[in-house]
Amino acid sequence: MLTDSHCHLASHRFQPEELPDLLARAKAAEVTRMITLATSLDDLQANLTIAENPAVHACIGIHPCDVHHAPDDAPEQLAAYVADPRVCGIGETGLDYHHPAPDGWTEENYRTRQRDFLRRHFELAAAASLNLVIHTRDQSGAASFMDALAIYADYQKFVRAVFHCFNGPWENARRVFDLGGLVSFGGVATFKNARKVNESAQLCPAGNFMLETDAPYLAPTPHRGSRNEPSFLRHTAEHLAALRGESLADLALHTSATTEAFFRLRPDSD
Repeated sequence: MLTDSHCHLASHRFQPEELPDLLARAKAAEVTRMITLATSLDDLQANLTIAENPAVHACIGIHPCDVHHAPDDAPEQLAAYVADPRVCGIGETGLDYHHPAPDGWTEENYRTRQRDFLRRHFELAAAASLNLVIHTRDQSGAASFMDALAIYADYQKFVRAVFHCFNGPWENARRVFDLGGLVSFGGVATFKNARKVNESAQLCPAGNFMLETDAPYLAPTPHRGSRNEPSFLRHTAEHLAALRGESLADLALHTSATTEAFFRLRPDSD
């Protein structure tokens, strides 16, 4: 029924022995498919192993907050895995201007490396005929979003991108759609102060957005502040269905179809 388009099942906040129960809770909540995303070379194999479960698919990428740890050729190392049938996309990549530059880096050098890695992820996705998952985050304003959008514009003819955990105003969502991209809504939409993201979710045409948890992060109300997990996607889905004036079944149908098309998933048999 529901598809969690973005979670991190190999996170250290999930113990490997928990996964069977975690997946069982997801299925009980009618979350029948999940996309787990690597954020570094270190967790790539763990995500691929989890994606051996037919309910799970994997994306591979270097998170912008990990570019200072990653070797210079990290995006090229990912190329060895793009033909793996467990891999359905490239990411999580993007730009993070929220966190300060790590020790030994200037803000300028750190952001330049993030932008360079994002372009190389786009090039990898284009060569592999896969789509891309983008992270953006700012302390204030939307500089990372606008910079990522400008890079996306250079590759829009070859790659579709989703701006995950979208929490911006409707005009920014439209900028993504103008390039042929998608947005994805998570637990932030259920927060009391989420006026902008709710307006965006309300106005988004079906087929232009997906649902996600970003588990273990950003748990929705009523679990805000707790460790997030895929089963909690149902709370976000119920909130957005009510907001948009459609049934949960209809929302699940079109968001799952959008996710299946974007990631070119195996058909969902559940």
